[in-house]
Formats: sequence, C-alpha cells, structure tokens
Amino acid sequence: MTRATGIGSLPGTDYAEAVRMVLGLLPDLAHVPELPDRGVQASMTGRSLGVLADLDADLQPAGWRLTGSQGSPGADHRRARSLLAQDLDVVEELAQDYDGTFKVQVTGPWTLAATVEKPRGDRLLADRGARRELAQALAEGLRTHVADLRRRLPRSELWVQVDEPALPAVMTGRVPTASGFHRHRSVDAPEASPALEWVFEAISSAGAVPIVHCCDADVPVGLLVGAGAAGVSVDLGVLAPAAYDPLAELLEAGGPVLLGVVPSTAPEGTVSAERLTDQVMRFLDMLGLDPDAVGESLVVTPTCGLAGASVDWARQALRLSAEVAGNL
Repeated sequence: MTRATGIGSLPGTDYAEAVRMVLGLLPDLAHVPELPDRGVQASMTGRSLGVLADLDADLQPAGWRLTGSQGSPGADHRRARSLLAQDLDVVEELAQDYDGTFKVQVTGPWTLAATVEKPRGDRLLADRGARRELAQALAEGLRTHVADLRRRLPRSELWVQVDEPALPAVMTGRVPTASGFHRHRSVDAPEASPALEWVFEAISSAGAVPIVHCCDADVPVGLLVGAGAAGVSVDLGVLAPAAYDPLAELLEAGGPVLLGVVPSTAPEGTVSAERLTDQVMRFLDMLGLDPDAVGESLVVTPTCGLAGASVDWARQALRLSAEVAGNL
C-alpha cells in the first residue's frame, strides 16, 4: 500500500489545529508538525538546537550561535526547548489512538554546521573540531528525543526525517562565509559520511527509522544510504537524473522513498490528483519498476515544507498527497 505524508512545516500558529489536520488527512503516516510562523525558536534550526545534548546556543543578529559553554543557553534557546516539549505534549494528547507510522523531523549535522555560528563567529562548517562536536551532540540528543517519542507514541513505528537541504552545497563548496566574499571549502564524501553515520546510528539504535530529506537536485543518495539512511525524501520536480538509479535500487531493496510531487505553494493553474499520479507512474516506468512491486516502499509527499503556503493550500496539498497515494 502506497502511503502519503508531509515534509514537516505547516503555516499558522495554532499547534493543536495543525496536529488535528495531520492526523485527519494522513492516517497511515502522520508527522510532528513544525510551525515556523511562531518565531525563530520554532524554525527548523531553532527546533533542532533544542534537541542537542551538552551544547547551548543563543540568538545573535546574524542568527543562531553556540555559546561555547555548557549550562549557559540563551533565552531563545531555552524557549526553543520549551516550545518543543509543549508541542510534543499536544501530539501525545491528540494521537493517543493513532497506530500508524509517525514521523518527526530534525535538521541534519551538515545543514546545522552550514547555518549555526561558532562562539566567536563564522559558521561551524569552517572548523572540523566544531563540526564533529556538533554532530556528536546531535546524535546523543536524538537518542533521548527518540526515547521520549517512543514513550509518548507507544503504538506507532517511528521515522526520524533528517533534513539536509544544504548537504549538496556543503559538498560542492557553495556555502558562503560570514563576510559573503568567499565560500567554505568543499567537503568530500569520505569526510561527510562520519557525521551522518553517527546521527543515523543513534536513530536506529534508539528504535526508529532514519530517513533523509533533501530537496536539492543533486541528492547524494549513494552517500546517504551508505552512511546508514534507510530511506530518502526528494523533490521529483527538480531531481537530477544521476539520482534515478540509486533511488531505483533503494526501492527494489524495500527502502522508503518519499517522492515530492504536490506543489508546496498554490499553483496558478489547476492541479489534479490524476495528473500527479501520472507523473509518478511515468517516473516509475522510467526506472523500470512495477508500481505494484514497490508500493509498500513508496510514499507521496508535497515537494517541500508547506510553511510558505496558505492554510487552505496546505490542507489541499496533504489531501492531494493522500489521494495520489490511494490512486497508486
């Protein structure tokens, strides 16, 4: 059976209503909603910093920055941690009877390294030791985070979606330095793999399934699977042909592949479930795969997060995802 889910973010500020919408429209593979409209503490970076173990941060004019000392989180970091805990309380309350798969999202180590600053400025990406410390703190924090979710959702299989939108830019040296005049040096696959391995292993050992979301055209599927990812989430509309064969191998092996096909913001024209279904069928035909054979592994999603959409389109996008999955 092909299923549908969301990428994570939704518009609005009413968290309980967002959870109800997800549970109502995605009965087989719901996700913990993210509502960045509530402020920087609820953004993908702020939310993920709330998961870190033994590292504290504060908010500066240039963005999030590590404090350099444990036990000294800034007010915004404390707020991010508190907000995440409150959100999970709401999920636990409203999902008591839910027994499908549940997905939670966290920003990956390389996207965090390309986003968060060192205590004295510039991105963590510029410092090998800081990058290692961040990845290990994320891995350790995820063990606790997954254990907490398993306690709250005892009837559900858990997936942890590791968001790595910046990974291709990190690997090709496209991340700008703080000054904007230069670029951080590229990180090759052997150097990028260990940080991912620590995070994926922590998720797996805690009893959850690690999935990676990357909406860049050049998703390094082979690297991600080789590092321990059980599945990959991609935007089918921008996906480069180089990723087709690795995705086909992953589907044939039974690994989850989340295909982003529904627009993440309202399009100018009409979008029908039938046309989107045809798009997926053509993709599978191009890969030489039988839809019936890979249906269990295939998941239909919007192309990216829905934070930039209207509430009405977000609801429609999730409904379309579920309808396309039903058609398949």
